[in-house]
Amino acid sequence: MKKIVTLLIIALMVFSLAACSNDESTNSDDNNKEKVFKIGGIPDQNASKLNRRFEDLAKYIGEETGLTVEYVPTVDYSALVTAFERGEIHLGWFGGLTGVQARNVVDGAEAIAQRPRDEEFHSVFIAQKDLELKKLTDVKGLSFTFGSESSTSGHLMPRHFLIEEGLDPKSDFDGQVNFSGSHDKTWKLVESGAFQTGALNEAVWESAVEEGKVDLDKVSVFYTTPAYYDYNWTINNVDKDFGKGTKEEVKEALLSVGEDQKEIMELFEADKFIETKNENYEAIKSVAKKLGIIK
Repeated sequence: MKKIVTLLIIALMVFSLAACSNDESTNSDDNNKEKVFKIGGIPDQNASKLNRRFEDLAKYIGEETGLTVEYVPTVDYSALVTAFERGEIHLGWFGGLTGVQARNVVDGAEAIAQRPRDEEFHSVFIAQKDLELKKLTDVKGLSFTFGSESSTSGHLMPRHFLIEEGLDPKSDFDGQVNFSGSHDKTWKLVESGAFQTGALNEAVWESAVEEGKVDLDKVSVFYTTPAYYDYNWTINNVDKDFGKGTKEEVKEALLSVGEDQKEIMELFEADKFIETKNENYEAIKSVAKKLGIIK
């Protein structure tokens, strides 16, 4: 009997040691799992261009910081804001409006970088060329398309400037106002004749023209808006997840992109990134509140 008890005690000890060993191994594996730093951007253009733009930049940021960086596409503008709020996106390329929305829902989130052109950004109003429009008020009574409803340059600021000219987008166009979803779709809808007029991001328009994608015999710019702040990199509260100093390291990586990374910057229609701050987007926030887009 004593022998049986002794054997049972030994068996239990062996089982306990094995379980402890397995727990330690599991904990060790969990601790060693590399955290992934995820970046995203508003889907304002075609997916293939965005994939090249952000995947190349993700690789560069990883090389500069030692982080494992991954680009995560999103289906629309609001999805990026939601992912940022949940901490699923650590660094986002936002428009002025979505940047304000993201920072509103995440305390401590900070706009850290932008392109030089984002200090004085513009929207362009385009029309079918045979209409021969000359001024912004000429759009009255014509069919019209914005870009995404959450777009700064494709909706918020164009709507603002229309209202300043005394036009009501809800009643002064032919039929209901359309939302194309992205800037490149906007000019294509006007070029095709689906809509007579529209508004979009100046940089996307210029890039499409330079690349020979637009038929300028069918569609042209008739009005360019006053300047405003727009696109920016906004970073989440990353230091708590990736270690103290991560925010500054990522910021420095963005600011170091230059001549040696020319292909990356060409995809951003710029030659470098410069510093920015939350306060630069107060005017955007004010317009969004005035139009009832944010509270």
